[in-house]
Amino acid sequence: MNVRVRMAPSPTGSPHVGMIRTALFNWAFARHHGGTFVFRIEDTDKERSTRESLDAIIDLMRWLGLDWDEGPGVGGPYGPYFQSERGELYADALARLLEAGHAYPCFCTNDEVEARRKASGSKVMGYDGFCRNLDAETIAAYNAEGRPSVPRLRMPDGSITWNDLVRGEVTFETKFVPDYALARANGDPLYTLVNPVDDAYMKITHVLRGEDLLSSTPRQIALYAALQDIGIAEFTPEFGHLPYVMGEGNKKLSKRDPEAHALAYRDQGFLPEGLLNYLALLGWAIAADRDVFSLEEMVDAFDIRDVNPNPARFDLKKCEAINASHMHRLSTEEITRRALPYLKRDGVLTDPVSPADQQLLELAMPFVAERVNKLTEVGDLLRFLFVPEQDFVVDPADKEKVVDTEDGQAVVQAAYDALLRVEPWSAARINDALQEALVEEMGLKPRVAFGPVRVAVTGKRVSPPLFESLELLGRERSLSRLQAALG
Repeated sequence: MNVRVRMAPSPTGSPHVGMIRTALFNWAFARHHGGTFVFRIEDTDKERSTRESLDAIIDLMRWLGLDWDEGPGVGGPYGPYFQSERGELYADALARLLEAGHAYPCFCTNDEVEARRKASGSKVMGYDGFCRNLDAETIAAYNAEGRPSVPRLRMPDGSITWNDLVRGEVTFETKFVPDYALARANGDPLYTLVNPVDDAYMKITHVLRGEDLLSSTPRQIALYAALQDIGIAEFTPEFGHLPYVMGEGNKKLSKRDPEAHALAYRDQGFLPEGLLNYLALLGWAIAADRDVFSLEEMVDAFDIRDVNPNPARFDLKKCEAINASHMHRLSTEEITRRALPYLKRDGVLTDPVSPADQQLLELAMPFVAERVNKLTEVGDLLRFLFVPEQDFVVDPADKEKVVDTEDGQAVVQAAYDALLRVEPWSAARINDALQEALVEEMGLKPRVAFGPVRVAVTGKRVSPPLFESLELLGRERSLSRLQAALG
């Protein structure tokens, strides 16, 4: 059987890293088996679904490189791939389920169900099956009264067992799984109906999803059996439930947690391959002694049965470290190409980039490429080279601590005097002049000697190598900034 898996997000908010981890595992599973990765949009929640959220999800998937074989913008044999456009299929499936007796109309209100539960002393929560065996006359009378109803699936007696691809054998006693609603009283289909119906029509063979949906699986397996009976489903897919992603305080990572917002990582300059590498580690490992790998290596090695069912903790520092490892694998040219949009976005470079700025960027990048762990750090390090002189600002805290002291002023003055005599203006000559004036003549250690100079000309204590920075900045601007730093 050709492997067919799907990602089916709801466009109801900012994309969550847990959603991306689930998409990644499905994508890798499909690619490993030479199967099909389906991207389906579950937008039946009309009130909460937004175009903004949908665009964000699609944009994120494209940025990450998780390409889909069927879905929005691609099409496929089982479209449309938006649930909001598949209403006729759901209405037909529901009518056939009711006709075959797999579902029945329920006229109970929530208050009535709760009142009966309290009167009986039952501790079993949920629906009590009161309308399960109503006769035709009673149903007709309720309908004549205009009493609203919802269709409920008739759960089988006994137990439901499946071999979970991550957790092994799982069994639920159906007495603890009440008959559940398939649609609202107004006829709008619910997730409980549309998700399995879509999977059946799209011939999804494996459902890999979060552990939070584990309790809904026996309900869906029962529905698949009913869908097979009425000729919609050909088989029941295999299930695998991925571990929770935990945040601070060992609590499940929620949409309110800052580290949960997947798009924020792109905005902060993470590489897609760095973020995906880290998310893959939230439940899976390519080897016991190895954390850094490419997507291609993950696809080759990925086995869903190797996923650890225990909760995985999201560690932002490790995520940053994994991203840094991928940054350091890139060539200087590739980092430049990828950093350019951030340099424009953050106002470091104009758009379009002038030939002079392009040349300066190419000269400067070799001095920062190995120092940056995220793409946004390129702009942080190089802004001093491109900022107009009237807009150049020295970090106030660094200035007070390093430049404005008596010793700092003496260093800046000595550096200014020494650099006035440098000819030609090159990193080597600048090095010689500052070493002689600050280290040899003033007797300062290099860390102490060059700190005030670095802050005066670059604006802060962290910068590319000082002598190369001065060469790239040029004589006029370097001396001007040193002079401006003298109180």
